[in-house]
Amino acid sequence: MTFMEENLDYYAQTNALRDVNCYLKLALGLGAILVCVASPAPLAPLFILITLSAITLVFAKIPVRVYAELLLIPVIFALSSVIVILFLSGSGDTLLTFTVANVPLTITTGSANLASLVLVRTFGGMCGLFFIALTTPMIELFSVMHKLRVPPVVVDLSMLIYHFIFVFIAQTIAIHNAQTIRHGYTTFKRSLNSMAMLGAMLFIRGWKEAEDLIIAMDSRCYDGKLALPGRQNPPKPAAIASVAIYLGLCIAVAIMTSTIVPF
Repeated sequence: MTFMEENLDYYAQTNALRDVNCYLKLALGLGAILVCVASPAPLAPLFILITLSAITLVFAKIPVRVYAELLLIPVIFALSSVIVILFLSGSGDTLLTFTVANVPLTITTGSANLASLVLVRTFGGMCGLFFIALTTPMIELFSVMHKLRVPPVVVDLSMLIYHFIFVFIAQTIAIHNAQTIRHGYTTFKRSLNSMAMLGAMLFIRGWKEAEDLIIAMDSRCYDGKLALPGRQNPPKPAAIASVAIYLGLCIAVAIMTSTIVPF
């Protein structure tokens, strides 16, 4: 696949939930994140992780490979946090004790429960975030920001920054591929030289892209405000009911399992 087919906005524009009301998708994703953060036990975040992943894969029809690669992003952060929590926090009965380099390490029921809660909270929250990112185009999120009375200059700057993120990524990939074909990274010295040239070319091309964008905006009678879509598909009663039932179910699971811990 090409670069444009690999970025998140491509899937946000082409997923099966593309035409669903933006506010409903935001309510679903943000509501799930809030329940994950507020849940005192791991079963509710685990429930959200499984069900929201199923919604993203089945209803939005996001490819499993893409979704799995996204979930791998927080793995290192989550596992490092869990390891620290396992050995440096918590109380209760001892589950496991061993020694590494003459340093005694102990895992207790309290630390194991806290570590499992942090782990499922992390992935449950990320599922909510990825649901929003994979089903809602950024232009609609900018429109929501505008309707929420966020200062126009902040919205416009956000849109420009978002645009140039992809400009820089595309230029970086193109330049790096050209350098690799010319054996620009075969030795450490060549790699340093190639990286310096890449940085310089990115600055020059970024500057040129910005000037071209200004010219294009002026030619379209730019008056200081970037155009935003003003209309949203009205939410269907069935969709509203589905979101309300799902969030209510998540809250009910969080309440009913608030005292259930794995250890």
